[in-house]
Amino acid sequence: MFKELTRLSAVELARLVRTKKASPVEVVEAHLAAIQRINPAVNAFCTVAAEKALAWAREAERAVKKRAKLRPLHGVPVAIKDLTPTADIRTTFGSTLFRDHVPTEDAEVVRRLKAAGAIVLGKTNTSEFGAGANTVNKVFGATRNPWNTALSASGSTGGGAAALAARMAPLAEGTDFGGSLRTPAAFCGVIGLRTTAGLVPKHPAAMPWHDQSVAGPMARSAEDCALLLDAMTGLSGKSPLSAPSPWRSARDAVAKARSLRGLRLAYAPDIAGIGVDEEIERICRTAARDLRDDGAAPEEIEFNLADGRDAFLALRGEAMVGNHFDRLERIGELGDNLAGNIREGLALTISEIARAERKRAEIWHRWRALFEQYDALLTPTAPVPPFPVEKNYPEVVEGRKMQHYIDWIGPTFLVSLATLPAASVPAGLTAARLPVGLQIVGPRFSEPMILTVARFVEAAHPVGLPPICA
Repeated sequence: MFKELTRLSAVELARLVRTKKASPVEVVEAHLAAIQRINPAVNAFCTVAAEKALAWAREAERAVKKRAKLRPLHGVPVAIKDLTPTADIRTTFGSTLFRDHVPTEDAEVVRRLKAAGAIVLGKTNTSEFGAGANTVNKVFGATRNPWNTALSASGSTGGGAAALAARMAPLAEGTDFGGSLRTPAAFCGVIGLRTTAGLVPKHPAAMPWHDQSVAGPMARSAEDCALLLDAMTGLSGKSPLSAPSPWRSARDAVAKARSLRGLRLAYAPDIAGIGVDEEIERICRTAARDLRDDGAAPEEIEFNLADGRDAFLALRGEAMVGNHFDRLERIGELGDNLAGNIREGLALTISEIARAERKRAEIWHRWRALFEQYDALLTPTAPVPPFPVEKNYPEVVEGRKMQHYIDWIGPTFLVSLATLPAASVPAGLTAARLPVGLQIVGPRFSEPMILTVARFVEAAHPVGLPPICA
């Protein structure tokens, strides 16, 4: 029974709890058993809050028995990224500086998930302060890919993606600056949604006006992702960029869509101009073309934003200095990736930052013009398949040497540069049976449309279970 519960969707788990066909305690116990069995090989969870989760589950069960009004995620487990503060549960940010840090308050997004009835299982591993597209840190080590534990789960929400794929959690919260929800989703065969800036309130935040780093949902299906998104969104006086969602329920919009008829879709194979693995591009192109069967009209176009690369790196450097301003004197205690980012930021001139902002505006207007003609852009999420977990990053993409350790995630950070929403959805498996992600990019506040397209992609190209779940 336990294994069956961990393979159900969040939507189904919520229904079973609501109809008293499964208890919150049974659901939580099943996932804790899966964590105990699988996590040692994957290292997705870095802190498991078993006692707290069971106590919350018993409380949720009492509410069911009392016939209280149940909330949308009542009794459904969720994993929280170790960058996101959780009251009375260790939050290290993947840094030795915070190895034993236990916050006294929940982040706003965690508070909202609890208010929606979700039960926090624990914290998922991340690269140090999210600075890395491979989930490795000096506190907990590396998170491994459930499809092949010799390979990377990508980052920085690699722990969340791996936990979902390995059926240790049905839902996961994460963050995305340059692609931290999307590339792990692509590598692990799940869905990760980068949200419109302000849609999910970010508090606490050292730089609350920074709009390229956002929080968002991750799940194994588009409908589950929409369910989690609904619980995260809404106005908050704690976040200066906070904005209300212009829809009543993303989950209802995604679940009720019967076709993609009338949707204008563009497919571009390489928006970063760095090359794409031939097999990955073929799988993504096929998935885009197959949407014709669902009524859409995909059209292949050329759309190259490679000239935005330097602007993103400059603005990332500026943000790194701002986020870690009170730790500059301890830069020698930080990992190479994070320390390098901060040093690059410190070396910037005002002219370089201003030039980056001007280029960012230009990139934004190119996206805006694209969305006047098309409803969404489809493109490969990652240009390479999962690489060995010991590597910091793929140094070569299609014969081209990468100049910087994050150059390979250009297809995602050039979306972040314009602060647009985007999701990665599984588009199929390679011959080596590794997941491939298709990125769906839309205009601001188009998350329900993005997830609707994702729902049709996942239905046409199911990837199944990773070997570790056999």
